[in-house]
Amino acid sequence: MLAHSSDFISVCNEIESGEVLPMRQKKAISDAVIERLPLYYRDLLLLQDAGIDIISSEKLGERLGITPEQIRKDLTCFGAFGKKGVGYYVSELCQQIVEIIGLQQHWKIGIAGIGHLGWALANYKTFGRLGFRTMGLFDVDHRIIGQNVGGVVVTPISEMEEVVRREGIQIGIITTPAAVAQQVADQMVAAGIKGILSFAPLRLNVPDRIFVFREDLSIGLSRISYYLTNKPQE
Repeated sequence: MLAHSSDFISVCNEIESGEVLPMRQKKAISDAVIERLPLYYRDLLLLQDAGIDIISSEKLGERLGITPEQIRKDLTCFGAFGKKGVGYYVSELCQQIVEIIGLQQHWKIGIAGIGHLGWALANYKTFGRLGFRTMGLFDVDHRIIGQNVGGVVVTPISEMEEVVRREGIQIGIITTPAAVAQQVADQMVAAGIKGILSFAPLRLNVPDRIFVFREDLSIGLSRISYYLTNKPQE
């Protein structure tokens, strides 16, 4: 099943006089809002690194190419943040977004397919800062099995279920060829994986209880090709 944002977050806080009120009613949050939250969080981390303590919605919007009105509207779905006439306290807003997205859960990840893309993801240090820990790497290539990649030893994909259960892995990432992606997804489901991020260019058939998100790089490149092809002549 292709998950919708309302499956993850289905409640909004009502806002009154700049204070967070108790949650009184359930309200679905749009996919667009959920997709922007990680953008806010990532940029807030950069601001923290730069030693910036306070930022206005105008300045944040300039950095992200999003209107300040949209930023304020997105955040008020979850509570009242910042102080009128001052702005947002960076560290405080960071923590609040962490709790909204659920990054405090410290999700454990398993990656199947340690080719070029899988290798790069296994070495992606930002995962840790975002609250994700890579706990399992799986492949069928005997030349890769046994290698230490990003601090995790690659194990045979036939041992995936054992590793997933032992390490408590909840999220699976599929970077295998399309021809075996469905088989790998079936193995992940059988092992107890709760969510899958797939880079395979096909729709996976999984039980409704499993959240699946597909990242297809060819679609993004094709969109760029379209816009470049149809760009008005200068």
